[in-house]
Amino acid sequence: MTLLITTFAAIISTVVWYNKMPDNAMKTGILSLMFWGASLMWLVDAVVEYINTGADYFKPSAEVMLNDLFLGLSVVALGLVVWLIIILIKDPKGVLGKMLHKK
Repeated sequence: MTLLITTFAAIISTVVWYNKMPDNAMKTGILSLMFWGASLMWLVDAVVEYINTGADYFKPSAEVMLNDLFLGLSVVALGLVVWLIIILIKDPKGVLGKMLHKK
């Protein structure tokens, strides 16, 4: 479940990045790379777990799936928070700079 959630987030962020490609002011490429990195991490985790457990990997219990769902959503949320912090620090549109200079 974590692999699916982060892969969907990676695909969506890559599509957004590609559409905004000439003007990458919002740094969506960074977001895309974070989600692709997380997807790669979960893919390696899935392969190792499949090697260890065999076919039982494809029969998770409801509790395991719910835990994986929460973990996947937490990873996506954390990635979005890190991206938001990067955006606030870089301030590509100068909004924060204008607000600070007003006061």
